[in-house]
Amino acid sequence: MDLTGKKVVCSGKIRPAALACLQGKVDLVTWQERGRVPKDEWERRLADADAIYSTGNIRVDETLLALAPKLQVVAQASVGYDNFDLAACRARNVLVGNTPGVLVNAVADLAYGLLLDTARGIVRGHQHVASGLWGARKALGLGVDLYGKTLGIVGMGDIGTAIARRAETSGMRILYHNRHRRLDDAAFHATYAGFDELLAAADFLVVAVTLNPSTQGLFDAAAFARMKDGVRFVNISRGKVVDTEALYDALRSGKVAAAGLDVTNPEPLPGDHPLLGLPNVTVTPHMASATEETRDAMAVVTAQNILAALAGEDMPSRVR
Repeated sequence: MDLTGKKVVCSGKIRPAALACLQGKVDLVTWQERGRVPKDEWERRLADADAIYSTGNIRVDETLLALAPKLQVVAQASVGYDNFDLAACRARNVLVGNTPGVLVNAVADLAYGLLLDTARGIVRGHQHVASGLWGARKALGLGVDLYGKTLGIVGMGDIGTAIARRAETSGMRILYHNRHRRLDDAAFHATYAGFDELLAAADFLVVAVTLNPSTQGLFDAAAFARMKDGVRFVNISRGKVVDTEALYDALRSGKVAAAGLDVTNPEPLPGDHPLLGLPNVTVTPHMASATEETRDAMAVVTAQNILAALAGEDMPSRVR
């Protein structure tokens, strides 16, 4: 199908891999500067847009949709879509696409890195040396082994499964909690557990759930109280899954021995936030998918979602 008359607007800078997929096939309106398109310019572009390539820096709600009466599809270069009002999109017959699958290994790698850091204090060790304190290593204390410990994974989708496979190589016992038990859990040597059972048993806990009404604030003060003393906690899902104040209190008291966070609430986390003043926290700036290969793959899937939707074909990854 000839799509050259279809207008695709980009909410931010897109990767060359996406440009190669879209240029010459649609009327592509790019924004290759840093940051967002200026508000007035963005609204002008939306007025006759058939598709939006979202870099994740916009909220797709009724306000935006009302400015884009011709809109057929919004494809976002991320697995998460909590910035979308899906009901509003459905009401206007606007299709939504995302990019699960292609970022699984990159996210699992970072989660495993944070897991190692909570056990061994790798970042803290670097900071110690950089402060000229190499000879005062006793002040760092001792870490703990992964081998023989119990890892609890909350959210055993593709990313959770990839984390489990990595943890298995370290000799960890793996428990997981999902809304439903996976029929294939024997393939990655994981055992299903109830939420409270997992909290009580885990030496390390990794959060890999999606953000929805049932998971928002899931890890609150009551949840931390039910965990083992000295648990290590990693979150690579969404910041709003965790009550930040409750986590801060648990870290200060020692209930949580260490935390590794790629996502926070608020996000971005201000440089003067109390969490960053604690010695037992490592925070990375929501960079789990930030590898060249993964970001290229996400860009290509986003472009393919747009082209398929405009052509009336099945999207490679449609949010329903």
